[in-house]
Amino acid sequence: MDLEAIALDIPADCNLVAGQAHFIKTVEDLAEIVVTAVPGAHFGLAFCEASGPCLIRIEGDDPALIEAAVGNARRVAAGHTFYLLLRGAYPINLLNAIKQCPEVAQVFCATANPVEALVARTAGGRGVVGVVDGSPPLGVEDAAAREQRRAFLRKIGYKR
Repeated sequence: MDLEAIALDIPADCNLVAGQAHFIKTVEDLAEIVVTAVPGAHFGLAFCEASGPCLIRIEGDDPALIEAAVGNARRVAAGHTFYLLLRGAYPINLLNAIKQCPEVAQVFCATANPVEALVARTAGGRGVVGVVDGSPPLGVEDAAAREQRRAFLRKIGYKR
């Protein structure tokens, strides 16, 4: 078995949700979740079909985000994985809906941080075994950092 870390592309001002699903229907269902959960959000979605023609199936309303999602799918090249890039929405707005999608087996990450997919290659193919998402901690928040966190959440509308 070979293991490699593959950097995923997240365009500026975007978030990525990457996961694993099991059926060609996934690409349309995830697209419906985005437009239902956050009207006006822009997105690009790529899903790697794992049998039959083994195509990268795509949906979205932003050609640049679709292209970036396809680039992630091509680099990772693991069947049944999906790469959803969002602009104008945070993953928190639709993550539970994605997890409840019947085809979704797991979500690897939901992030705007630099992220790498850890990909295993065997004689049977390629699979994502996890992700490296962001930097390690540099310390513990103090009172000032706690206040900055709380102020930020209120500024972006997630707390009152």
